[in-house]
Amino acid sequence: MRIYTRSGDKGKTSLIYGERVPKNDLRVEAYGICDEANSMIGLALSFLDDVDWDGKAEFQEKMHRVQTIIFHAGSELATPKDKEVTWKLKQEHIQELEDQIDEWDAQLEPLKNFILPSGHRASSSLHMARTIVRRAERTAVSLGEELENSLVCPYLNRLSDFLFVAARFVNKNLSGDEKPLIVDI
Repeated sequence: MRIYTRSGDKGKTSLIYGERVPKNDLRVEAYGICDEANSMIGLALSFLDDVDWDGKAEFQEKMHRVQTIIFHAGSELATPKDKEVTWKLKQEHIQELEDQIDEWDAQLEPLKNFILPSGHRASSSLHMARTIVRRAERTAVSLGEELENSLVCPYLNRLSDFLFVAARFVNKNLSGDEKPLIVDI
């Protein structure tokens, strides 16, 4: 299989089922941003390669599952409204995120202030992934009725919360320094 096809050289790409759309179509933008978030999570995980942490393997496994689900959410976004989605987000995917958020959050110091993205490189990268997911969510919301019965928007909303807590959890386990927002400047 060749990597390049030249079929997109004139600014169009194919959705699932072959429908051709401009590369700046909202669907293409939304699944492209999901791909960006996925890549940023991969970068965050690469910063864990050389660290010792008892829970690292379990954390990486959970993040790899999230990466897989984001990939599938992208395919849902790439499927035209009138076509069958081959893989759909389920409520249980959102529940998994919520359960993990609650588990990690119970191990963290309660927040008393807003915090700035900081600390370990993996944590800062997860904060970056969180902001990318928020952009994906805003773009998906713009699709409106195109995603009428989809759980993509709720999943992305919860995923950004998950990544925030994951970033804090990494900092806790790797002694990363959380910087509070300076109130009086």
